[in-house]
Amino acid sequence: MDFNILGNLSLWGGGLTGWIIPFLFGLSVVVFFHELGHFLVARWCGVRVLVFSVGFGPELVGFNDRHGTRWKISIIPLGGYVKFLGDENAASVPDHAAAAAMTPEERAGSFFHKPVGKRAAVVAAGPIANFLLAIVIFAGLYMTHGSQTITARVDAVEPGSAAAAAGLQKGDLVLAINGQRIDSFSDMQQIVSVNAGRALEFRIDRGGVPVTLVATPELKKRKDGFGNPTCGAVLGVTRSIKAEDIRTEVYGPVDAVWQGAVKTWSIVDRTFSYIGGLFAGRECADQLGGPIRIAQISGQVATQGFLPILDLFGVLSVSIGLLNLFPIPILDGGHLLFFAVEAARGRPLSERAQEVGARIGLALILMLMMFATFNDILHLKAS
Repeated sequence: MDFNILGNLSLWGGGLTGWIIPFLFGLSVVVFFHELGHFLVARWCGVRVLVFSVGFGPELVGFNDRHGTRWKISIIPLGGYVKFLGDENAASVPDHAAAAAMTPEERAGSFFHKPVGKRAAVVAAGPIANFLLAIVIFAGLYMTHGSQTITARVDAVEPGSAAAAAGLQKGDLVLAINGQRIDSFSDMQQIVSVNAGRALEFRIDRGGVPVTLVATPELKKRKDGFGNPTCGAVLGVTRSIKAEDIRTEVYGPVDAVWQGAVKTWSIVDRTFSYIGGLFAGRECADQLGGPIRIAQISGQVATQGFLPILDLFGVLSVSIGLLNLFPIPILDGGHLLFFAVEAARGRPLSERAQEVGARIGLALILMLMMFATFNDILHLKAS
């Protein structure tokens, strides 16, 4: 149902087995579940599914099920789609001529002829499946290996940094930022990362004495743990790694699912904060990456073991689900936007309007992919 190509906001190694294979495996799993969401709800709504493809282009291998759906793996493994009866192409642009010539029996199984509510449910099922997959992955990790939390205690302050200018000291424990409670170092990082150039009020415990400081995070270019160039708001402190500042908690099934949902939402929230920061000048546009950077990060994370790469796949699933909800024609969000207009007007947009929308959407996606790939190449050179 979707034009599920990656040109999305994501992460950035090695040879073929070093990063290509982990990337393609993770992407294929995430795409499969995305399309499976569309597929299952379509079947439930009585829509006939003609093709279920992981990948684009010529078919490598496939088979037909008893319902006549062609399940296949295609040669370009950067996305996937399901094609319904009544679709003109993989982006689910309706074939109006074919729809008009359908028999009553064909109309009963045509996506184009279903009520707008059912069409919207089929379209929304793909991103929802991605979010559910991420929650399941994160919940599984929380149940089996738990969650490690490091307190927001300052171990060192970088000279000349925003933290040094504010008066933060080694041993300070951050309790709250702008009135928001801080339970871990990652909580502090999350707030700081989206507030470059903004004055933040820190409530500190300094050896049992309450202290209030004001610090303004700075937008800086640095190297991450793998040596990749990165850009973001920084305070200029390192975390404590003393045993008393580290705790690991393993969750039961219910709490693990809740924590998985919280983490999924935090990724969504961080993405929107990044986009807003781009327009406000608080984020670096060169952090917008595409498949090359995702592949490299996959390979780098894979060197740390199975659990980190599984966590990365959860993040990737959220990213794909969220990207597809953007209101851009040819993406799921674009279809949902058209359906909302149709529901409000009582009739669908004209064929011409849908055609123009699809062309604009394709142009936007291609420009995004070109920009992301350009950033990937620059990062590769800088690594």
